[in-house]
Amino acid sequence: MTKNFTLILFCIIIGLWLASFLYQPKPINLHLEKLKQKYAVKPISGIDHSQLKELQREFKSPQEVTEACIACHNQRHKEIMNSSHWNWERLSYIEGRGIARSGKRNVINNYCIGSNTNEQVCAVCHIGFGMNNDHFDFDNARNVDCMVCHDNSEEYLKGSAMAGYPDRNVNLGKVAQSVGNPKKMNCGSCHFYGGGGNNVKHGDLEDALLDCSRETDVHMAANGMDMECVACHTAENHQMKGKLYSVSSDNYNRSTCESCHGNTPHFENLINGHTAKVSCQACHIPHYSKINATKTAWKWSTSGKLENGQAIHTEDSLGNHTYMSQKGSFTWERNIQPEYMWFNGTADHYLLGDSIKEVPVILNRLFGSHDEKQSKIIPVKIHRGDQIYDKKLMRLIQPKLWSAQKGDSAYWMDFDWNKASAAGMKSLGLEYSGEYGFIETEMYWPINHMVSKKEESVGCAECHTRENGRLQNLAGFYLPGRDRNKNLDFAGSFLLFFSIAGVVIHAAARMFHAYKKNKIESEIID
Repeated sequence: MTKNFTLILFCIIIGLWLASFLYQPKPINLHLEKLKQKYAVKPISGIDHSQLKELQREFKSPQEVTEACIACHNQRHKEIMNSSHWNWERLSYIEGRGIARSGKRNVINNYCIGSNTNEQVCAVCHIGFGMNNDHFDFDNARNVDCMVCHDNSEEYLKGSAMAGYPDRNVNLGKVAQSVGNPKKMNCGSCHFYGGGGNNVKHGDLEDALLDCSRETDVHMAANGMDMECVACHTAENHQMKGKLYSVSSDNYNRSTCESCHGNTPHFENLINGHTAKVSCQACHIPHYSKINATKTAWKWSTSGKLENGQAIHTEDSLGNHTYMSQKGSFTWERNIQPEYMWFNGTADHYLLGDSIKEVPVILNRLFGSHDEKQSKIIPVKIHRGDQIYDKKLMRLIQPKLWSAQKGDSAYWMDFDWNKASAAGMKSLGLEYSGEYGFIETEMYWPINHMVSKKEESVGCAECHTRENGRLQNLAGFYLPGRDRNKNLDFAGSFLLFFSIAGVVIHAAARMFHAYKKNKIESEIID
């Protein structure tokens, strides 16, 4: 009994020793730890604006607040007025067009179509005051809205259909005394609610990010790094790093994962090898729209249905509009697996007046292919729908949608597409034939937020699989595990066949040799 116990104890000790000898602890990612330390310390302003004498008064208009800001920050307004946030366009090189201006002022989308003729409502997301038509004075510094980006009281709010002016209930004095570095809510007040509601457009930008868990986003999580938008989207002279892919064309001043994490963030060389052609987002954002649903389809062609002369709407179980007389029918989805595309950072856009050359009409074509050095696989949300176009002139129409009263040709009030189209195109100086229809369109929204924990990243088998893989619709390259190659298959089959044949022949030779040896030994004994 003692002998057996001693043997068992010896085996346990040997086993523990081997385990400790063979165990290799996972190395600590010192670069990541350094980043965590960097962003764990929140910047604190050395200036308390509530103590400034210049702000200890009642402001009768938001322009007076701007004047007070400029009095101290006496050149900042010039930086702002040179930004795309103010001008709603930027000058850039567009493949096939050359040097051209593009932005909200001339780019068409397949949500509310465009800002032109609808400035008074679209200006709720402009960093200025008084944009009620296309004659807004972009050179007037008094109309710069400093508060919308710098209010830290979380009480500032743009008014609905008020041309960019703040809501009448906003205490301008309190807001002016509560300014500081932009917070998530400052950025989100526009970027979360574009398209008419929370998470309508992007799918990865919504108000759930204001107080989310690490399962939703590892960067913005309240129980994680709790990073602000400006931690990545830094600014120099009010020129923000990062661009909205739906309206930007060139590959300049983008905000990328690699700018913080580098090109080889993993310890495994095999995974690091993927970063040459696979974006970080493709693996680390397996799903988007994790909390609230996002709009994935919009059919303008079904709009205009009335009951007893009144507009109607229907909602799904989550409170999302599925039909509105003013806008048509919608499809919403939640916790969505992205679609994937090649992207080199450059894009083209459908600009006002462009001719339709294909169906569906691609409103923001993302350029890229496997053979281009700068191209990587990125995840995207594709918003599909239909919208009004000129059947004779073959171009998309920018209709007049909004007005404060009926009889002004606005579709949302009069429900007359012909009048709305004529009024919208006339205001742009573009011809309208009088013949309209509806045509299918697509718009691509690259997914960059809602980064998952590393344990929940995309697994190898989700892409490297023969059927129903994430990249099944992405062509132009060979993907191991998904694709077949006759030469490789033949070579593999050849090697496998001869490997098995070699084993069989070797085994047969050994058996034959053993048989002969036994036979000789038997003869000697006899």
